[in-house]
Amino acid sequence: MARLEVIAEKCVGCGACVPACPYDALALEDNLAVVKETCTLCGACVAACPYDALVMRKIGGAPPIEGRWEGVLVVAEQKRGEIQSISHELLGAGRRLAEEKGTPLTAVLIGKDLGEGAKRLIARGADRVVLAEAEGLERFNDEAYSKVLARVIREQRPEIVLGGATCIGRSLVPRVAVELGTGLTADCTALDIQPDGGHLMQTRPAFGGNIMAVILCPRHRPQMATVRHKVMEPLPADETRTGEIIRVEPTEAERASRARVLESVEEAAETINIAEADIIVSGGRGMRKPENFAILSELARALGAAVGASRSAVDAGWVPYSFQVGQTGKTVQPKLYIACGISGAIQHLVGMQSSGAIVAINKDQEAPIFKVATYGLVGDLFEIIPRLTREIQQRRKA
Repeated sequence: MARLEVIAEKCVGCGACVPACPYDALALEDNLAVVKETCTLCGACVAACPYDALVMRKIGGAPPIEGRWEGVLVVAEQKRGEIQSISHELLGAGRRLAEEKGTPLTAVLIGKDLGEGAKRLIARGADRVVLAEAEGLERFNDEAYSKVLARVIREQRPEIVLGGATCIGRSLVPRVAVELGTGLTADCTALDIQPDGGHLMQTRPAFGGNIMAVILCPRHRPQMATVRHKVMEPLPADETRTGEIIRVEPTEAERASRARVLESVEEAAETINIAEADIIVSGGRGMRKPENFAILSELARALGAAVGASRSAVDAGWVPYSFQVGQTGKTVQPKLYIACGISGAIQHLVGMQSSGAIVAINKDQEAPIFKVATYGLVGDLFEIIPRLTREIQQRRKA
């Protein structure tokens, strides 16, 4: 943790720091620089001050690694009271890590009226569930949720904390890592325990997906990571499992937030959500223009599939971002993935290479996509896809 301080003896009120701040977090009062609450500690003003009157002070610091840091803690997600599938995937990964370390697996669930959800988390592998329920926590609020989660971590002192690399997880978990003064590895695709040191080995794509980096956090606890959706295998539900439910009552200060949700609107979609689909038909630059995605939609309807896309197709404005599969889109793990006109850049492969079966359709037989494909069709996709659609439609009618 850090804070920006103004050294009054050095500040001459020149105002050089005010325009240097990209967040309008500095002002002059009585010829003295004043720091506002909107300061993000970016440090731009420190470099701009000609009199060294602004300094960044480190405060607090990371929790000491000494003492008991034990167990694996999973941050479970819920929307409208429904446990999200990423929670089951995290429990599957957490169960494996906890057994390897010989420690308990804990899940944290924040919201309201979630008793049944807590039982489902136990059925999915949790040894205990910390249940924090209160009025005002029904809907996700990163400010309130982060205060509750930080308190739970301080009390439970887990060695490893896992969250989802989802909209919720990417907003919540980094705030808590900053609050605790520990490290965080985002968008992990693999998690293991280091054989010699016992640290958490956190693997994620780096340098645009061109390499896979293994990251350790040896000097701070807890070790925190967010995990991409659909890269970890959930455990089957076992309704006979028993576990402990620990109820925590959030304080008024923890529930307080400067923001509130006015309305929540579900996005209307014509096709199945690609993150949950068993079959996905994806198009890339080889589709040539947005109108040609209509033949993919027709094939998807025949298969009961979702429509996806590569980043190049999304960047071209042919389809919405919600269709994007890959490192900067969604990670998917369908039973069948059909790649149409997709070359197979590493950034795309990261998001779909765990699919059960991969069918690649491309006129370039040297395209990298064929290296990961279960079946490859070399030819004109504008001939192959309509024929494939007709064949499927005829067989379904029969």
